[in-house]
Amino acid sequence: MAIEILMPALSPTMEEGTLAKWLKKEGDTVESGDIIAEIETDKATMEFEAVDEGVMGKILVAEGTSGVKVNEAIAILLEEGEDASAMDSASAPADSASSTKDAAPAPTPKEAQPAPASSGGKAPAAPVKDGKRLFASPLARRIADQNGVDLTTLTGSGPKGRIVKSDVEGAKAGAAAAPATKAAAPTAPTASAAAAAKGASSDTIAKMYEGREYEVIELNGMRKTIAARLTEAKQQIPHFYLRREVSLDALMKFRGDLNKQLAGRGVKLSVNDFIIKACALALQSVPDANAVWAGDRVFKLKPSDVAVAVAIEGGLFTPVLKDAENKSLSALSAEMKDLAGRARDKKLAPHEYQGGSFAISNLGMFGIQNFDAVINPPHGAILAVGAGLKKPVVNADGELGVATMMSMTLSVDHRVIDGALGAELMKAICENLENPMLMLA
Repeated sequence: MAIEILMPALSPTMEEGTLAKWLKKEGDTVESGDIIAEIETDKATMEFEAVDEGVMGKILVAEGTSGVKVNEAIAILLEEGEDASAMDSASAPADSASSTKDAAPAPTPKEAQPAPASSGGKAPAAPVKDGKRLFASPLARRIADQNGVDLTTLTGSGPKGRIVKSDVEGAKAGAAAAPATKAAAPTAPTASAAAAAKGASSDTIAKMYEGREYEVIELNGMRKTIAARLTEAKQQIPHFYLRREVSLDALMKFRGDLNKQLAGRGVKLSVNDFIIKACALALQSVPDANAVWAGDRVFKLKPSDVAVAVAIEGGLFTPVLKDAENKSLSALSAEMKDLAGRARDKKLAPHEYQGGSFAISNLGMFGIQNFDAVINPPHGAILAVGAGLKKPVVNADGELGVATMMSMTLSVDHRVIDGALGAELMKAICENLENPMLMLA
């Protein structure tokens, strides 16, 4: 019996994904455990293993298709001895416009995309010409409906004359070429998710810039997720901010001495490694601040699981260093380098960037002196780290001197951490950084 291969849920929060690449083609033999595809979630590109074995009979979703819902059929696997006819019962779409089950052709690749909100999640009804139903894919019907294309005027190029996406887009392009009255106005994106964070629609924004040259950049899964989560964070999390400067002179000297001793092992510690360790130990010193917001309660964590923001092309990851309080500086440094490298390649597994109670965002390497970071829910706080700069200071003996000072801002969720508790946490972080020897005790 033919087996439907479904879009997998590769993380607990995954609802849809992009089929980035097929590693098996139609006719290939598939063994259980074979990597058959690469699936791109909102955060990572992950390998998809086959559970069953057989022959790849039909690929239903083409490479590059985005918005494929979890548990939608993406391919048909034939068991040994089966031929293509076995796919009919597995892949033929049901005909809701008919009382009988028509043997409609299998959906062509890229048919599994969700309908826009305006259609209520369903494609328009199948067109009828001369009393007979015309077969058209759901995606083709949606595109035609959005662009005013009459499907009865088209000849389908799909299986058994089925009208597919490319047929409609070709008709749409031909229709658009005739009334070229607005030469300077690019086509506005149709996805309302891209419009001003649920403000004005993209069509409204496009009218404001009519006649101006611009490029439309569609949102990928990562940018949609970042937009949604940050909007949620700023709207729902009651942020407050604690700011301090910390002297780095003792840390810089200590770091230099350590790196000389570790050079033979190929280890070079960064200032960020010390910041991670300082935060992890501070969360142990102030355990009530090692907590997350859980909707109607607070979860107080025992280990210090510290997330660190890593900028990648088109977005960012926050890989989590778990049990950071128990790891040496060299171990934290090696783990952070590994996580950051795989984050940039989008090869992190969900458990490597989910969780944690506290995050660090360091923009000091870009020369940024100070900034306020947005809390990454459900974390209780995030530390924004600026650049270390030489500044005039008044020493303990009252003399004027020069010291390397670093500005830090702690963004705190007031539902989880009160002002005095947040100040206590910030004090502990600064004490660890200004007395780095204590972090090795």
